Amino acid sequence: MIPIAKPFIGEEEIQAVSKVMRSGMIASGEEVTLFEKEFAEFCGTKEAIATNNGTTALHTGLLVCGIRPGDEVIVPSFTFIATATSVSMCGAHPVMVDISEDSFGISPDAIIEAITPKTKAIMGVHLFGHPCNIPAIIDICEDHQLFFIEDCAQAHGATYSGKQVGSFGSLGCYSFYPTKNMTTGEGGIITTNDFSLAAHARKLINHGQEKKYLHTEIGYNYRMTNICAAIGRVQLKKIDSINSARMGNAAYYSKNLCHSDIITPQTLNQCSHVFHQYVIRVKDGKRDDLASWLLKHDIGSAVHYPVPVHEQPVFSGLSNPPCPVSSRLAQEVLSLPVYPGLSEGELNYICNVINRWS
Repeated sequence: MIPIAKPFIGEEEIQAVSKVMRSGMIASGEEVTLFEKEFAEFCGTKEAIATNNGTTALHTGLLVCGIRPGDEVIVPSFTFIATATSVSMCGAHPVMVDISEDSFGISPDAIIEAITPKTKAIMGVHLFGHPCNIPAIIDICEDHQLFFIEDCAQAHGATYSGKQVGSFGSLGCYSFYPTKNMTTGEGGIITTNDFSLAAHARKLINHGQEKKYLHTEIGYNYRMTNICAAIGRVQLKKIDSINSARMGNAAYYSKNLCHSDIITPQTLNQCSHVFHQYVIRVKDGKRDDLASWLLKHDIGSAVHYPVPVHEQPVFSGLSNPPCPVSSRLAQEVLSLPVYPGLSEGELNYICNVINRWS
């Protein structure tokens, strides 16, 4: 069976974790501090604040941007649920809007139509590893004095015009879940060039603690452990080669898939796509049939995401504009294996199986 995803973990990560375990310093400490410094350097930002997962990074990022009950944050409807629920965790209202078909990113036109006096921020998701329309969102945020929060959970190492995602907005938020381009087991991180936002984030993730045992606001236990950071530090050294392998696998698919019912993903001008997922679109309602055909031939696939956020039951009480592109693409998308370690023989086999599908 060729799985849909596979963590890229080697002996170096095991040794790094063993070293931390032997030290006895397994909670948040020096390893985390070093990982934060190295990740900030990688992203080209002044600060990075490590958290225990990507959702807590989003929640903390929203809070330090001042998002409170009654506020509105515009988010894309076609994304993982945490993009929207992190807004709800602040007591605010996630306003789900449609996406652009070419990039799967939030539509600038839809953003403009959704802005109200209650709007405080825009969440731009770099979905599947492709940057969203960063320049357009920055212009909108500047015109309306809004925070731009980058959801980079699937885009480690992706760039726009040669600059890393996570370095454009008020802040960026990453996830290090095991299937991401790089992992810490579980973990997240916030990147920013704003020292005041960074200082506030560090306080919030540590119980609102100004200094030891002096708590000046309600905070959370969102800290990353040294164990996770040790894995992350090794993975960060590999991220360029990991992304290169993913991009090479994606290029193989795009060159060799030639089925009339399939649309392969594109990479827009000035963007680098790091292919957290290689997402094809299957025409005419045949997506589930292709997934079954792949499974019959021992090839894993997945649907990211079958139900857009504006159609999720948890948000059924909210009034949101229709998102026809999101609804349509949710019925067409299918992710193929693209992880490092796939052999050319496996890639060739997957392409042949798909091209023979009828």
